[in-house]
Amino acid sequence: MKIALLSRAPNCYSSKHIVAAGVKAGHEMIVLDYLRCRMDIAAGDPAVFYMGERVQVDAVIPRIAASYTFYGAAVVRQFEMGGVLTANSALGISQSRDKLRCHQLLARKGVDMPVTGFAHNIHDIDMLLDSVGGTPVILKLLEGSQGKGVVLAETRKSAESIIAAFSKLDANFLVQEYIEEAGGSDIRALVIGKTVVGAMIRTAAAGEFRANLHQGGSAQVLKLTNEEKKLALHATQSVKLKVAGVDLIRSSRGPLVLEVNSSPGLEGIEAATGKDIASRLITFLEKQKAMKKGSKITRTPNLV
Repeated sequence: MKIALLSRAPNCYSSKHIVAAGVKAGHEMIVLDYLRCRMDIAAGDPAVFYMGERVQVDAVIPRIAASYTFYGAAVVRQFEMGGVLTANSALGISQSRDKLRCHQLLARKGVDMPVTGFAHNIHDIDMLLDSVGGTPVILKLLEGSQGKGVVLAETRKSAESIIAAFSKLDANFLVQEYIEEAGGSDIRALVIGKTVVGAMIRTAAAGEFRANLHQGGSAQVLKLTNEEKKLALHATQSVKLKVAGVDLIRSSRGPLVLEVNSSPGLEGIEAATGKDIASRLITFLEKQKAMKKGSKITRTPNLV
């Protein structure tokens, strides 16, 4: 197959490892900066051009940054319209990236989550805080990622001050129940298709409540319970994704979903688990292509 990796960071660990895995499996790999893709939206002939040349590929692996979700998803959608296989759909990417929409979809599908609230009017602050069990409370900007834009308010007064500041900036945010018994740890489960291919537990650095590796957290391999595996798969499917990083937290009432990420990083989870996740992603695409064609999986001998 000829596979395009849509990424603005060709030299990052995840991009390089995915390309290497594809080449090792005998596929032709190209990396496209999706912001430099041009789309011709014509009846019966949807086309994508890159630096003046039409892109002709069999499959696409989208790795769309949070700040460019709208355009990146549009490029993925254009490939889909042309019949190109995509690791994740434009719909799934858009739904998972919009934190409010994602939480609404998860709730609709019965996925267990921390109690979450959303409001616009600053006069509703007291009722909003009470709805999630009061302080301490987590405040999340809808546009944040990698732990950025996530704040812990330990008292009602600090929560009111932060909410007032967000409101003055006209920033949309979620108010979420704080799960104290998690002890500053959360779980990242990596889902590909209908399988959880790896999981790690992340622990926050001293003095930090966010367990994200980008915020200084540490990680180690974890064996998930069957309940946690089912929850990760359910969350992934609920937002129409096929490849996802699902963040879970262990609470006194069982595992809860925090977020679903459509472009999960591979470096941390591959280091923690010792698994070649990138190669599993390529194998998944091969199987999807074979199912689409109704044919056997074929690989070109790798002579490199």
